Amino acid sequence: MANDVPKAARFPLLETILACKSLPLKGAYTVKDVADLFDVSVRTIQTRVKRGQLTLRDLPGRSKFLALDLEKLLQAHRGPAAEAA
Repeated sequence: MANDVPKAARFPLLETILACKSLPLKGAYTVKDVADLFDVSVRTIQTRVKRGQLTLRDLPGRSKFLALDLEKLLQAHRGPAAEAA
């Protein structure tokens, strides 16, 4: 009973998007995962990386994005309407 306190979201914006798409929170995402998540092309994600808007990590296996990096991208691109709410 004492442990029924709701857990605060570590990545509130990312977790909201994932919940809308019925996807689980993962520690790392591929370029294709991120493109699918945001409904954009793989090329769009590659362009964001090239412009320095999104950090691609060199993890074992292949380069991936951390959940933290995606949350930072979402926070950086919040519109004025989202901030007023």
